[in-house]
Amino acid sequence: MTHRFVALGDSFTEGVGDWDERYPNGVRGWADRVARQLAKDDPATEYANLALRSRVLDDVVEHQVERAVALEPTLVSFFAGGNDILQVRTSMEDLLGRYEAAVARLAATGARVLLFTSYDLRLSPLLEPLRLRNNQFNRRVREVALAQGALLVDHGAMRAYRHPRMWEPDRLHMSRHGHRYLAAAVLRTLEVDHTITLRDLGDVPARSRWEAVGDEWDWWNGWVGPMLLRRWRRTPLGRDLTPRWPEPIRPADGMKRLARERSRERPHEG
Repeated sequence: MTHRFVALGDSFTEGVGDWDERYPNGVRGWADRVARQLAKDDPATEYANLALRSRVLDDVVEHQVERAVALEPTLVSFFAGGNDILQVRTSMEDLLGRYEAAVARLAATGARVLLFTSYDLRLSPLLEPLRLRNNQFNRRVREVALAQGALLVDHGAMRAYRHPRMWEPDRLHMSRHGHRYLAAAVLRTLEVDHTITLRDLGDVPARSRWEAVGDEWDWWNGWVGPMLLRRWRRTPLGRDLTPRWPEPIRPADGMKRLARERSRERPHEG
């Protein structure tokens, strides 16, 4: 039986923050790292990644879920809803109902389903309502995982992510360290041995009060303001991107080589 891993979602699964121009869309990410390790365990393993940054839950459901079902995965990862939580007028009950329906659809295929909680980032005291939404989201994800017999990576409970080096400066996307750590956590959940090396990031550096205020000012002006402007203009990041691995590949064949071949083919498409 061929093992086929299909990854669905938004920037979390696309790999934003784990920057690498040798891979499609300029990122690598935890899912690519997991796929490579699965292929070491079984070279016949296949992998597709349909995730795209900035997508809300309905986008993921509309454009990714049925495509994933058609690929007949044996393992499917699903994380969506984080971008919805950031929107002002989101009804959490409606959102969570749609999330649960999407997971049920994936579980009905007979594939193993892998779910994630969302990390409880303390972004700013001014954004405390978002934390309450995030906690509500995580409670339901845990309930859905139990009800559907899904595997759960409880990202929200991982103490390692308290270290600032696990995150990009925008405080929303994992850094390369964060993606590597999550890949190891996923493989541990799948009970697959791996060769991923996790670095000791050292102690969390102390900051003075004025340094903290300066960091907060830089974050609001450098990241929050532009993000809100993009949402107001309805010009999300990555709106012209396509899925990184839309059709199954064999990671054992060399993902960087496959990426080079794909980039050579693109100018001749369409």
